[in-house]
Amino acid sequence: MMRKSVMALAIFIFANVFLFVSGYSQEDMQFIDNSVFDRPQRTQAAFNHDEHNEAAEIDECSECHHIYEDGKFMEDESSEDQRCSDCHELISNTNMPSLRKAFHKNCKGCHQGRNAGPIMCGECHLK
Repeated sequence: MMRKSVMALAIFIFANVFLFVSGYSQEDMQFIDNSVFDRPQRTQAAFNHDEHNEAAEIDECSECHHIYEDGKFMEDESSEDQRCSDCHELISNTNMPSLRKAFHKNCKGCHQGRNAGPIMCGECHLK
């Protein structure tokens, strides 16, 4: 009897953790998290992950969630399980752009390259 109770409790906890993590995954993302910045100069950038990728016809996570090793883009690898701030620091170093520059280069740079999407500050950082 005790074993069944423990097993039922374990399944209940696992299901709730799974639902919680799924509920806060990138697919439901509405804004880029800027909590790592001490004093953000602008509001969080509005960003609906799924709508964006569907409209931009992005199928490969690594198009945005990139990994570089020794300055070389690792084509088949993705960093979607990491935060940008896991690699990019607030202040740039010689090998890597700062977090702010990385966000802008990745997002704005892609928009400019495709000649589509917002490129002005107020188009992403809504008041």
